[in-house]
Amino acid sequence: MTPVRSSAAATVRVRLTLIYSGLFLLTSVVLLVTVNVLVSQALRSHIARLPVAPGAPPAPGGPVARLVPQGPPDPIPGLVEDVVGYQWEMATLLAGALALVSVVVGWLVAGRVLRPVHRITATARRLSASNLHERIALTGPKDELKELADTFDAMLDRLERSVEAQRRFIANASHELRTPLAVQRAAIEIGLPEDVGEIRDTLLLHNRRSENLIDALLVLAQAEHGLDGAGPVALDEVTRLIAAEAGTGEVSVTAHVEPLVVDGDPVLLTRLVTNLVDNAVRYNHPGGTVAITLFQGVLTVRNTGPEVPPERLGDLFAPFRRLHTTREQGSGLGLSIVASIAKAHGAAVRATPNPDGGLELSIFFPPGGAVTTAGEAAGLRR
Repeated sequence: MTPVRSSAAATVRVRLTLIYSGLFLLTSVVLLVTVNVLVSQALRSHIARLPVAPGAPPAPGGPVARLVPQGPPDPIPGLVEDVVGYQWEMATLLAGALALVSVVVGWLVAGRVLRPVHRITATARRLSASNLHERIALTGPKDELKELADTFDAMLDRLERSVEAQRRFIANASHELRTPLAVQRAAIEIGLPEDVGEIRDTLLLHNRRSENLIDALLVLAQAEHGLDGAGPVALDEVTRLIAAEAGTGEVSVTAHVEPLVVDGDPVLLTRLVTNLVDNAVRYNHPGGTVAITLFQGVLTVRNTGPEVPPERLGDLFAPFRRLHTTREQGSGLGLSIVASIAKAHGAAVRATPNPDGGLELSIFFPPGGAVTTAGEAAGLRR
C-alpha cells in the first residue's frame, strides 16, 4: 500500500532537500575555489623560477648581467592565464552540475529519512474506532522516529482499551436500563384498573418517552464510537420503506429515490433516515408536506413548517436543543444522532432553511463508499 503523503511532510522534505543540497554545494564551492587559488599561485610561482632557456640572447650589460636570473620566455605568461581561466570555467560548470546532483540526491535522501513519518501519517489517517487494533510496528534502528512510532503504538493500546471499556459499558447499560422500564410498562398495563385510564395513559406516555430517550442515547453513543462492521446497504429500499410508514393524515410524505447502495451499518443508516423523516413530520403543520429525494448519492428531506432562523441552524445538531415545541415533544437528540451517524459513514450534513418555512436537510455520502448506478446496485443486492 502506498503511504499517504501529507502536505506538511512534503514541506519538510523540501526543506531537508534544500538544507542537504545547500550544505553540499557550499562545501563543494569552497573546495573548488580553494584548490583553484592554490593551484594558480603554485603555477605562477613555479613558472617564475624556471631557468633561462638555452640559446637565449645575451642580456645587455655583459657577463655580469648574464648571471642575473632571467624571466620566462614571452609565451609562458599567456599560457598561465589560459590555464587559470580554464580552471575557473571548469570549476563553474562543475559547481552547477553538482548543484543539480545535490538537489536530486537530497530529495531522495530526504524521502528515505521521512518514510517512517509517511507510515505514521498513513496509519493515523486510517484509524477509527472500528480499527484501533492496527499498529505502526516500525522496524529499524532505535532512533527518534522509532521512538515516536512506539509511543504512538502505546497510545493506541490505551485508546483501544478505553474504547472497548466504553463499548462494554454501553452494552451493559442498554440491558440494565431497558429491563426496569419494560417491567414498569408491563406493571402499568396489567396492574392498573381501567377506571384510572387517564393516569394509566400518562404513565405509559412517560414510560415510552424514557425508553425512546435511552434508545436515542445508546444509538448516539454507538454512532460516536464509529462502525463495528460495514457492509452494502440498499439505502433506496430503506428510504422507501420508512417513507411509506411515515405518512399521516395531517402530513403527506412523498419519496423519489434512485438505486443507491452505501457501505455502512444497516441499523445506523435505518436510524438516520428514520430520524430525518420523523423530524420533518413532527416539526410541520397540518396539511404540510415532506419531500424525500435520493439522487446521485445525496439524500434530501424537505418539509414545510415553522420558519427556522438561519442563526439557529447550529443548534439543530446540538444534543437536547429544540427550536420548536410540538404536541409530541421529542428528546432533542434526533438530528444529533443524524449528524453522528453521517460522520461515522464519512458523509456530510447540510441544513438549509426554506424561505416559506420549514427546512431542507441533505446528507452527502462519499463517492468511494456508495454505488449510484442501477446496474451496480442490483448486482450488489444479488
